[in-house]
Amino acid sequence: MGLSRTSTGRKAAETDLPGIGKERNERLIALAGNPNVGKSTVFNGLTGMKQHTGNWTGKTVAGAVGRCRVKEKTILFADLPGCYSLNARSAEESVARDFICFGGADRIAVVCDASCLERNFLLVMQILEAGGDAVVCVNLADEAEKKGLTVDIAALTARLGVPVVSMSARKGKEAFRLLPALEEPGEARVSIRYCPDIEHYITDVSALLCGGGQTRREARFFALRLLDSDPEFTGRLARHLGISDEDYGTSRTLAARLREALEGQPGRSAVDEIAEATAEAAAMATEGIVRQSGRRKAGQSRLDRLLTGRVTGFPIMLLMLLCILWLTVRGANYPSALLSELFASFEEAVRGLLLGIGLPRFPVDLLCEGVIRVTGWVISVMLPPMAIFFPLFTLLEDMGYLPRVAFNLDRCFKKCSACGKQALTMCMGFGCNAAGAVGCRIIDSPRERLIALLTNSFMPCNGRFPMLIAVISMFFASSGILSAGILTLLILFAVLMTLLVSKLLSMTVLKGIPSSFTLELPPYRTPQLGRVLIRSVLDRTVFVLGRAAAVAAPTGLVLWLLANLPFGEGTMLSALSGLLDAPGRLMGLDGVILLAFLLGMPANEIVIPIIMMCYTANGSLVEYTSLGALRQLLTDNGWTAVTALNMVLFTVFHWPCSTTILTIRKETGSLGATAAAVLIPTAIGFLLCCTVRLLSLLF
Repeated sequence: MGLSRTSTGRKAAETDLPGIGKERNERLIALAGNPNVGKSTVFNGLTGMKQHTGNWTGKTVAGAVGRCRVKEKTILFADLPGCYSLNARSAEESVARDFICFGGADRIAVVCDASCLERNFLLVMQILEAGGDAVVCVNLADEAEKKGLTVDIAALTARLGVPVVSMSARKGKEAFRLLPALEEPGEARVSIRYCPDIEHYITDVSALLCGGGQTRREARFFALRLLDSDPEFTGRLARHLGISDEDYGTSRTLAARLREALEGQPGRSAVDEIAEATAEAAAMATEGIVRQSGRRKAGQSRLDRLLTGRVTGFPIMLLMLLCILWLTVRGANYPSALLSELFASFEEAVRGLLLGIGLPRFPVDLLCEGVIRVTGWVISVMLPPMAIFFPLFTLLEDMGYLPRVAFNLDRCFKKCSACGKQALTMCMGFGCNAAGAVGCRIIDSPRERLIALLTNSFMPCNGRFPMLIAVISMFFASSGILSAGILTLLILFAVLMTLLVSKLLSMTVLKGIPSSFTLELPPYRTPQLGRVLIRSVLDRTVFVLGRAAAVAAPTGLVLWLLANLPFGEGTMLSALSGLLDAPGRLMGLDGVILLAFLLGMPANEIVIPIIMMCYTANGSLVEYTSLGALRQLLTDNGWTAVTALNMVLFTVFHWPCSTTILTIRKETGSLGATAAAVLIPTAIGFLLCCTVRLLSLLF
């Protein structure tokens, strides 16, 4: 066909996708399907973008759009969050459902997993029944083959009446197999037969609506959604289909009567009847299509028994965390010192150059000691740990281990009247608390989603890890394995506090019964090392580092001015730290440390540079070449083991960064919930620090 691609992808804002506007002569294709079937992988292959993919359910919680140019034509693809049916039960499923119904897509590509077609076909049947112009993409064919399964694509195409294409989107350019299928015509031949009561109801609604100009298929689809969807959606659907208020009201009355009649019979409900009929249609559509060759491998079940067992699950989980942290601590020391020396040399070179051309000393010191030195600290301390931690963490994600972590922790969260999916949002929080807050959308229950949002910042993010590693290494551990062990215990303590606060919230202001948690455990997959490195280093490390450096540069400038411009008998920086000294001493810290956390709200990465600048007598950041030099500076300014311990505790438990606060405000739409997300970890940190100081005074 002579396909060529020019990627001009762009990422959509995290809002409702139906607002997407396409340019003239563009086709809009929606990529729909169940969670974890490879929609984002297909999307990335076609558009050249790097939408985050992961081997577990719920990675795509907001849509993305990107363009693919085929000769003179441009196709706009929309990557939708995963959904199991058009009867949405969560926020991300609502986004996908609304786009399928109202987004104006020219065609819907329904991506399925070749190894579990019958389950995936629940959504396929609903979209075909609704009259959607669909193409079925049978993805993960290579994994199905490893399990001894083959799919008869020709027979499936003939049975459905719409184009069907098979691929393994993770391999090379196989995603391009979808493009020819998008040009093929198709007309669905599948219909779903419901129980007589529902069919009679559909006939009555169709007779009512078809007289108003709606087609029989539109009337049938609307009648079914009245039975299994929320009033807000059905009202919007009625307006979209041009149904009059009178006909809408009559249809709702008919639906209410049928629901009451079915619910009056033991074991029957409208939603269950619709789901059962759809499942039967999916089974009939896939019957005889998937063939078993007898080469099925049983290794996955044996590995699951080991990784999720009651006896072995938690020890293995802690051992993996310890190994990752040890590699991070051990591997970060040398490159961190090397980067520090390079930045020190760069600063001296810039200083010599600027002074050599006759610039005054004030702007030279402002640039070198303010901007370059603070930025150099952030990069030299942050980059090595992130460059090690993120690839290792992404490797576990790509292998499919993170859902097993959620499975292990589900019992703990259930005892706290919370949702096991909160374990997944906690894992996201290790990379970025703001990403963890967005990831809370995968939790269906509003109550449990709010609990997860309020406790998400308990997990130390990438900005806090280097600070924790530095303080632990200076004051509590002389070896990498000991530092990793202490950091592992600290993370374990953060998890326990998350469970404790979740329990307290569920017993008081957020009372409720925990919802059921159905977790789809993905298959173990061989990690794609190239993509893991690209995604972890470029998408995560460089992005986070760039954001931190962008904050550090102007902050360093402001700090230098505050530290050098006179104010009263001292400087503005000393005056501000003096105001905070009393509450700081109460917590076993000092005013400088509290001021550093306040000024470091845009990014936690700059807390240590602020402390160092405040402590130095000449108003600039000290030039350190090792953690030993930094430890000497801190001890000269009154730091003890108690100060260091409280510094570690307050690093984990304090207010979220400004990005996370804004994200929580956006996700909840509530100032009260946002304030609670700030106050709860801060209050815990304050109480822990005061307790440690009191115990130190007593003993």
